[in-house]
Amino acid sequence: MIKADVLGKASVASTKRSKLRKSLLHHAGIYLFLLPAIAFFVVFSVYPILYSFIKSFTNWPVYGSSQFVGLQNYSQVLHDPVVGTSLVNALFYMVVSVPIQVVLGLLVAIGLDRPMRGRAVFRLMYYIPVITSWVVVTLLFEYLFNTDYGIINWVLESLHITHTAIPWLADRYSALTAAAILGGWKGIGWAMMIFLAGLQGVPDELYESAAIDGAGKWQRLWSITLPMIRGSFFFVTVMLVMGSFQVFISVFILTGGAPANETQVPLVWMYQQAFTNLNFGYAGAFSWIITGIIIVLTVIQFLIFKPRGAKEA
Repeated sequence: MIKADVLGKASVASTKRSKLRKSLLHHAGIYLFLLPAIAFFVVFSVYPILYSFIKSFTNWPVYGSSQFVGLQNYSQVLHDPVVGTSLVNALFYMVVSVPIQVVLGLLVAIGLDRPMRGRAVFRLMYYIPVITSWVVVTLLFEYLFNTDYGIINWVLESLHITHTAIPWLADRYSALTAAAILGGWKGIGWAMMIFLAGLQGVPDELYESAAIDGAGKWQRLWSITLPMIRGSFFFVTVMLVMGSFQVFISVFILTGGAPANETQVPLVWMYQQAFTNLNFGYAGAFSWIITGIIIVLTVIQFLIFKPRGAKEA
């Protein structure tokens, strides 16, 4: 009996190995096609991330070997007043740009979710800014807000609202507002597409039942539409908040952090420290601090948008 049991277990193990071997051979082609993408991801994403984390604890010169300095770079970042300014500016950018994209993106999505003539054309028109180069649209906004020959100042002076040119890009909060309006305008089409995908997953029967019960348009919006696209709200807000702390091109072109670093944002300051001052260890430490901030904000958003029926951890 014992010998039979041993032989039976060996037979089962042999059968499992045979099935596993056949499965690997059957999917070998798939793995071969995935291998270049995985290798590319590891070499150009995973390795640089791990390498920057290790180097954030070192004095990282352009030439020569790195010297381990422990938490010195992190301490330097946390005691740098420009870092505090950049984080406050990023929060200001987020507070201005994110609501523009969420609110207007949702309204446009609701409007274009209904059957109408030329709906595809309107969707394309709203999405064009998303795929337009950041450099191009930033240069356009730089022209619009220029102190001497900008269109905005020209309109304000023509309407006698102001009598002197307003230096929009020379003041901290007016420059950040211009950058935030640019980011908000450019991202409306992206938010619209995500909300459209969510809206198309809402069953029409729910709206029909609510209409039969006498629910108006606003009641259907608050009671059906918004709860049903809760997941879309979570995804959109998380991505936009992350994007707010990664704003770079618009601020870099509009102000470059001037005047006196008052309009600095994290990525511009990080870039200048790394490639202007060649302080790579500082820049690496700052990048990981920003990563931690983004993770905390993401967790907070998850708690806000957590499904109502979800159990506490």
